[in-house]
Amino acid sequence: MRTVVLTMKASVIEMFLVLLMTGVHSNKETAKKTKRPKFTVPQINCDVKAGKIINPEFIVKCPAGCQDPKYHVYGTDVYASYSSVCGAAVHSGVLDNSGGKILVRKVAGQSGYKGSYSNGVQSLSLPRWRESFIVLESKPKKGVTYPSALTYSSSKSPAAQAGETTKAYRRPPSPGTTAQPVTLMQLLAVTVAEATPTTLPRPSPSAASTTSSPRPQPVGHRSQEMALWSTITYTSSQNRPGAKPGIQRQDPSGAAFQKPGGADASLGETDLLKPGSVLLDEGFVPKEELSTQSLEPVSLGDPNCKVDLSFLIDGSASIGKRRFRIQKQLLADVAQALDIGPAGPLMGVVQYGDNPATHFNLKTHMNSQDLKTAIEKIPQRGGLSNVGRAISFVTKNFFSKANGNRSGAPNVVVVMVDGWPTDKVEEASRLARESGINIFFITIEGAVENEKQYVVEPNFANKAVCRTNGFYSLHVQSWFGLHKTLQPLVKRVCDTDRLACSKTCLNSADIGFVIDGSSSVGTGNFRTVLQFVTNISKEFEISDTDTRIGAVQYTYEQRLEFGFDKYSSKPDILNAIKRVGYWSGGTSTGAAINFALEQLFMKSKPNKRKLMILITDGRSYDDVRIPAMAAHLKGVITYAIGVAWAAQEELEVIATHPARDHSFFVDEFDNLYQYVPRVIQNICTEFNSQPRN
Repeated sequence: MRTVVLTMKASVIEMFLVLLMTGVHSNKETAKKTKRPKFTVPQINCDVKAGKIINPEFIVKCPAGCQDPKYHVYGTDVYASYSSVCGAAVHSGVLDNSGGKILVRKVAGQSGYKGSYSNGVQSLSLPRWRESFIVLESKPKKGVTYPSALTYSSSKSPAAQAGETTKAYRRPPSPGTTAQPVTLMQLLAVTVAEATPTTLPRPSPSAASTTSSPRPQPVGHRSQEMALWSTITYTSSQNRPGAKPGIQRQDPSGAAFQKPGGADASLGETDLLKPGSVLLDEGFVPKEELSTQSLEPVSLGDPNCKVDLSFLIDGSASIGKRRFRIQKQLLADVAQALDIGPAGPLMGVVQYGDNPATHFNLKTHMNSQDLKTAIEKIPQRGGLSNVGRAISFVTKNFFSKANGNRSGAPNVVVVMVDGWPTDKVEEASRLARESGINIFFITIEGAVENEKQYVVEPNFANKAVCRTNGFYSLHVQSWFGLHKTLQPLVKRVCDTDRLACSKTCLNSADIGFVIDGSSSVGTGNFRTVLQFVTNISKEFEISDTDTRIGAVQYTYEQRLEFGFDKYSSKPDILNAIKRVGYWSGGTSTGAAINFALEQLFMKSKPNKRKLMILITDGRSYDDVRIPAMAAHLKGVITYAIGVAWAAQEELEVIATHPARDHSFFVDEFDNLYQYVPRVIQNICTEFNSQPRN
């Protein structure tokens, strides 16, 4: 009996060992089967924008060639999500143009993205954007799982076009069925079809209670079932009878929110519940990112229409409320057509009656939509139609740097007049033109025959506009035809090449100084002459598109100190003048004029006024008559300034007619500075006296 018991014990022990070994082997096999797959880095194209990728943090591989300027980047260090991901990586220095892997992390949107040039990429500025991102080296954080396939907010994602598989969401499986993958775009298609109710599987009570909780739960507190269930999109309670209030996620427009599982535990509740944000699988992005339509950024404006525009609208009592609304509608239509933005046109509005008042200046509203909203709220002021007073107000106050005026943008005023002004406009408009303002007039319902006796200034529009060639004037017979002016007005305002009054006496010339460097001048006086040249140059707006400066020094011979295309900024010009060295020698003024015509003014731009300012201290050794006549025939306006022993009759021959306005005699070099204002004044007076048609 004892032997039997021992035998049975041995059998039991043997069976236990067999089962134990089987379990260990089974666990090893299970471990092999459940081993995590190897992480593969998704690849994207250069044109993929961060805002199109929903994942809040991811690693991607960029191809070569993303330094190309066609891949736009907005910001520096922190980039607007409208930027090219790979372009931003090159700009930040994380990648070079050969491509590679990067880590991208989404951060909150901000205001004032600053453009800069870095690593061969010129990033652009942006006033504001709803989401940002930063680019880091592709060093994965421990414990963080990065997606092998990216989730896009568009059905035609660039990654999909590049052959990448878009991550699929899965519905929770019903008993006896196999879970089918559902892409994000299929879910979006369900949510926007409000008229078609969708019956969805019900979660377990625990899952439902978790979903209905007002506070999102961290990843670690969710069961696998909950993670799957939370990917379902709920439709409107109006379309799904019996729906419970705690389960819906719907914005006011009726588009259901989506709440995939796996929310990033590192995000606090404040971040997750920010107004305007939508919960997604690993963070939040603005709900606009889920739109199936293409996203557009906050517009930078149309760069082909970079003008600073002021509308002078008629708020007088005579037009009534209905016509005032028609006037505002035209302004709103213009704002929409112009594509307002910091890199394009900017627009402000001044209303006139008895007195003018600015409703908003150039920098108040930086996009068309904000501007249209502001226009709608403008109230009518009433009073008379004092247009002249309003034009003077705009000339003195509106186009200033404090009000957003940009030095490189033409200044344009569009004046809208019902009937006729109750004051004179001619003098105010002349001052506006001399300030570089392009005045357009839109006149509506002019005076009939028996009303013409009340018109203060007949033909007032032609006396006011920039040019009397029809380009700057629009007239409609009735307020109900005002909308017909929209297209021609927008086309003309944006035709910056024809905005003739943008050119002022200070920004539209090629000025060549011809400087006597003969022995009689002496080193000290030569420095005084150079200071005179500097003082005149300071008064002009200098750039490669505005006034340009060149200089020639002469004795018996001639020397080009610098040409018109050598320097394009005022500091560079002033430094170049200081560096001119005294030559010393004889005085061949005639040869110097010929040299300047060939070496300076032959390279002058055709749309520039050509000004020669010649400074000499004595009589020329050669003839000046023929060279001076050649200069006049070539359209070079010549100013002759003589010092000390200069011959008055030679100065008058050299100078453009009338000689009294173009020749000056100074008894001593030290008194040259006194003539700077006179030279500038004469230059501007002559410029402003040109025919306006």
